[in-house]
Amino acid sequence: MSDERTTGTPQPIGYKRTPLGAVGRVARWIALWITTILFIVPFYLILRNAFSTEAEITAETWTLFPSALHFENIMELFNDTEVPFLRSMYNSAVVGVLGTAGQLLFAAMTGYGLARIPYKHSNKVLYTIMALMIIPAGVSFVPSFIVVSSLGWVGTLRGLIIPGLFSAFAAFLFRQYFLNFPKELEEAARIDGLGYFGTFWRIVIPNSAPFIAALAAITFIGNWNAFLWPLVINGSEQSGWTVQIALSTFITAQTINIHELFMAAAIAMLPLILIFAFLQRYLIQGVAQTGIKG
Repeated sequence: MSDERTTGTPQPIGYKRTPLGAVGRVARWIALWITTILFIVPFYLILRNAFSTEAEITAETWTLFPSALHFENIMELFNDTEVPFLRSMYNSAVVGVLGTAGQLLFAAMTGYGLARIPYKHSNKVLYTIMALMIIPAGVSFVPSFIVVSSLGWVGTLRGLIIPGLFSAFAAFLFRQYFLNFPKELEEAARIDGLGYFGTFWRIVIPNSAPFIAALAAITFIGNWNAFLWPLVINGSEQSGWTVQIALSTFITAQTINIHELFMAAAIAMLPLILIFAFLQRYLIQGVAQTGIKG
């Protein structure tokens, strides 16, 4: 009775709290707090150093907080003529938005075709897509660069966005999701005279918003954090730099600018934090709806 009053949940007959169970709960809480601290520490260090001076960051004695918050570091960052950080943010936003939209569009159409449209070679296409998922991304860099160079897209945003518009992983996830999509809704649309294309755009896509939002968040984060391909395509052109390339230029063999690096990192995190904050509830739900069981 005491357990029911304290927890508010009826306990099974013969249930007794054991010291071992209490130890397990304490261990879980300790593990949770340790994990939380490990996740928070990097963010704390970035924010702490972003509003500090160069001397405070490199000082021999460590302080939890800077002596004063140096908000002028923000203006110093955006006024730096050596690193066009604002332009880099714009380029990353364009690559992130257009790249994410293109990947989701092509992946959704591919996944729906494999899941719903009868085609005798559909299994072969699926196996090809799964084989592409196994190939390391670095293997395709040289062929992709040759194609982009022959088209004259080196140093342009087209060279950054178009080669990555198809994602085998996203297409596979869409197929898994559409396999579990309620067929009754599609059959009702067929009765109303819609074909595969009309059903896809008017019925399937609007009713797949949570899954698409989850995959959009993951895809945008990947595009925003991309470094190697943007470096290969636009590394020599400042006007084509993305955020990650800009961050890498604050510490070179010739210059070391630590406080601007941390300020730039803090600002570069903001879009990702906002996206995760608004779409986090769709992430677990979206993965659960793919039909993949672990």
